[in-house]
Amino acid sequence: MDITALTRRRMLQVGGGGGAASLAVMAGGRAFAQSRGVSVEGQPLPEGVNFPETPPRQRRADSVGIAVVGLGDYALNQMMPRFDQAERVHVAALVSGNRDKLRRVGEAYRVPIGSRYTYDTFDQIAQNDGVDAVYIVLPSGLHAEWTERAFAAGKHVLCEKPMALNPAECERMIAAGRRAGRKLMIAYRVHFEPHNVRAMELMREGAVGDLRALRAEQANVFERTTPSENWRLNSALAGESPLEDLGIYGLQAALYLSGEMPESISAQSFRPAGDPRFAQIAASMSSQLRFPSGAIAQLATSYDSLGNNFVDAHGTKGAILLDPATSYSGQTLKVDGGEGRPPRMLTPGDPEQQFAGELDHFASAIRDDSKIIVPGEMGLRDVRLITAINLSARERQTVRLNSDGTVRG
Repeated sequence: MDITALTRRRMLQVGGGGGAASLAVMAGGRAFAQSRGVSVEGQPLPEGVNFPETPPRQRRADSVGIAVVGLGDYALNQMMPRFDQAERVHVAALVSGNRDKLRRVGEAYRVPIGSRYTYDTFDQIAQNDGVDAVYIVLPSGLHAEWTERAFAAGKHVLCEKPMALNPAECERMIAAGRRAGRKLMIAYRVHFEPHNVRAMELMREGAVGDLRALRAEQANVFERTTPSENWRLNSALAGESPLEDLGIYGLQAALYLSGEMPESISAQSFRPAGDPRFAQIAASMSSQLRFPSGAIAQLATSYDSLGNNFVDAHGTKGAILLDPATSYSGQTLKVDGGEGRPPRMLTPGDPEQQFAGELDHFASAIRDDSKIIVPGEMGLRDVRLITAINLSARERQTVRLNSDGTVRG
């Protein structure tokens, strides 16, 4: 989930004892994350939602019916409008804790009343043969629980990133999918964005020679708010820093452009004293990843720094520059060939294709049993690396890694 329009989200309630919290968030209805004692209440329709003006187009006979779980800003303003641009999916059901929002969204997307669920009635989705899969767009701390519930209902799962907040939850999610015999895909939309896809190809083709250095930065500034008002600042739902949400794009870029796993990580976090926004999580996280080839990646992410969103890869023969790199739209790709050759600007396609591409890839995996390029195992890998970065920042020391991303020793 990205931070576009994030500052408009508001939680209504925080309370509880014994470490439990009751949080009302824009993204969800009544759910319960057993491992954290966190419940969420459904909220009214977000501001600025533009509903479709025409009915969904005629769908293919093999179109995959998807239940959208969590009707927040990202689901309503980014993903759901893109369903009609995809070839092989349609919105078949909705899940929300706010009945008025459920009604309004259901009417706008022509979802039958019998396919509109609250969080209390979600398990009834098992009897809905029109629903093939569930798309989970809830806060990160709820991903594991709702993925397991979706698999228990016999549905495939597309889960937003990060996959979960710790490796154990990721492993549970993967195991649940295997038991159910269903697909698990992580919503890494950038793997379907033409500029990033072309950058990956160029790196494999040796366009920069031997990679020596990679830089990635994703940052933005939160308005004045608190963990009780914004779930991304609440550690039970969001993790330890912006790394788990915004910074995962830079981490992903370092991996898919280098084609390597890091062998060591050193990291530093920063939390401004007395700032109510960052009472529970760090405001900024920076890290250095060293790869077996000798290449170094410098990553930075922040909720308290003016917006940046770029990725640069520099090698012995040239450089690739993406700026913006991982936005919803507007990507640019520049290739510097070195040796006095002028830089080239490439336009491999429309960045907004990434949403439909992601959805159709998921549908193909379900209907054709094709390989998922962003599976649960990739999500687990990334959460292991996030865990290592957080450990390095807490311990203020370099950590060494095994080839699967786990910490040595």
